[in-house]
Amino acid sequence: MDGARTERTWSLPGIDLHGWETGSAGSGMPLIMLHGITSNGRGWDPVADSLAPRFRGIALDQRGHGRSGKPAGACYGRDDFAGDVIALIEALDAGPAVIAGHSLGARNALAAGAMRPDLVSAVIAIEFTPFIEDEVMDTLDARVGGGDRDFASLDEIRDYLTDRYKMMPADAIERRARFGYQQDGNGAYRPLADGAAMAATSTGLREDIETALRDIPIPTLLVRGALSALVSAAAFDRACALRPDLPHAIVADADHYVSEEQPAETARLIDDFVTAHNIDSY
Repeated sequence: MDGARTERTWSLPGIDLHGWETGSAGSGMPLIMLHGITSNGRGWDPVADSLAPRFRGIALDQRGHGRSGKPAGACYGRDDFAGDVIALIEALDAGPAVIAGHSLGARNALAAGAMRPDLVSAVIAIEFTPFIEDEVMDTLDARVGGGDRDFASLDEIRDYLTDRYKMMPADAIERRARFGYQQDGNGAYRPLADGAAMAATSTGLREDIETALRDIPIPTLLVRGALSALVSAAAFDRACALRPDLPHAIVADADHYVSEEQPAETARLIDDFVTAHNIDSY
């Protein structure tokens, strides 16, 4: 246990996935929370805590990240991640789940919702859409690679993260430092997110997601941070025009890292969206 959190591991076909469960373990509407590239499930802590009275929250370490499995090879594409989420929902045996995802997690939520709408009751896709420009993805590749390095101490990690994530509050920086790194045998701190897996994952983010967004038949909310450098206003507008029937929201005073910078607003958006659509897992 960690406060109101229960640490869990799910043994699924081909991979063990690690995560943290909040709310009434084993009961309640499942809400699966998916982090962005290089992060881990603990980034969702404030959102999960806010929503615990209503949902059975599962903040997942996705494959290659955190303490989940890190298989070798070309297994970090869209369908690999979405398949993990679908397998987890089936293993929970608790009815369809709501999926809230940030960045990589948003891509995977959209893919899972399009793949198995019978198992996904709603998607909240934060800060990932089709039409992200190639030069933005090139920058992401370099940024992801730059984090694959040794650190001498937790203080060095905190300084690095504070410089990297300009708008992220101190508590979110602390969670990233505490739960995103581990010491190796020489005393150096290394990211838990595997370097090779991160490179493959970043490359995979260029795979088609337009088809999933065009075809997804379940309630879906698109969310952008007003100051985002990843999802430009033009890319977001094109995505909204592709599915004008889907609601969208722009979060003020947030860049790409909406769920960590504005957790109270993120929780409100999720709760209000589920309520507005009368979503029930059974």
